[in-house]
Amino acid sequence: MKIENISISTNDKIALVSNLSTMLEAGIPILEAIDSLLEDSKGSLKKVLETVREDVSVGKRISSSFAKFPKVFDKVTVNIIKASEESGTLDVALKDLRDNITKETEFNDKIRSALVYPSVILVVFLGVLIVILTFVIPKISMVFTRLKLELPLPTRILIFISNLILNYTLATVIGIGVAILAIVFLYKRNKKFFLNIFFSLPFISNLAKQIDLTRFSHSLYLLLNSGIPISGALELTQDVVTKKGVEKTIIRSREAVLSGKKLSEGLRDQKKTIPSIMIRLIEAGEKSGSLEKSMQDISKYFEYQVEKALATVTVLLEPIVLVATGLLIGGMMLSIIAPIYGLIGQVGTR
Repeated sequence: MKIENISISTNDKIALVSNLSTMLEAGIPILEAIDSLLEDSKGSLKKVLETVREDVSVGKRISSSFAKFPKVFDKVTVNIIKASEESGTLDVALKDLRDNITKETEFNDKIRSALVYPSVILVVFLGVLIVILTFVIPKISMVFTRLKLELPLPTRILIFISNLILNYTLATVIGIGVAILAIVFLYKRNKKFFLNIFFSLPFISNLAKQIDLTRFSHSLYLLLNSGIPISGALELTQDVVTKKGVEKTIIRSREAVLSGKKLSEGLRDQKKTIPSIMIRLIEAGEKSGSLEKSMQDISKYFEYQVEKALATVTVLLEPIVLVATGLLIGGMMLSIIAPIYGLIGQVGTR
């Protein structure tokens, strides 16, 4: 496996950063600390540590070694470590990164937990659909064929799909597999494009923006706190957001900062994306010389807002998903029952 494709679990990442921070704080030399971690490491984590040890032993910095693993350490992490190495506060930076990774993991878990219920309902619906197509439809279609009934379009579609699954099972499975692989491939190639389509949906759009603003403000806090200039910090935070609108706002605010304006002035022109409370807090931080503290307060504020929004979306999703599933299953059952009622009506008129 190529070095740039190596990834490790979140737990391994937290353990690596945490243990390294503790050992450095205790005064243990970096090479000894890495050797100690290598003793109990396995798999991908061992490969990461071996590469880091090899680089450090020839005089390279940890930041340059971490940069070789983009799927493990993002640009924000690498630059925070680089800045801390220059200032001699690597142990402190690693401790902050450990807290950040833990917090980010908890944050992502809350988002995933909100999607559990709709996912379960979707699996149940697919199970019911397969049962209907493989057991119910074939028996009903035999009756309809013998009676030579004029079937409505939805019923004909269900019978066609059922016949396709039963008569060409292998080809159907291969076709579905190829389609799934194609979707996964296209998603990986154009991840931001597909995410922006999803994030433009009602209820999801505002929530996605708040999540992006939470990640942006927290990343900017970490970078500024590490001593990275604001223009460089803004450039790095472009990679932590997913919505195109938020990314463009960060780019424009950076351009404003490079032209000599304050960050609050650059963001004031983007009021459609940036809430006024965020601009006011940034402006207060700039006046008091504590912009990084303001960004930390903003990230906490938006984190609370996201938690509330997730709770609301979860409550709304449950009835919406249930109703949608009920309508789909009801529609399929109606497609089966409608021709039977039509047949009963014909018998009644005779």
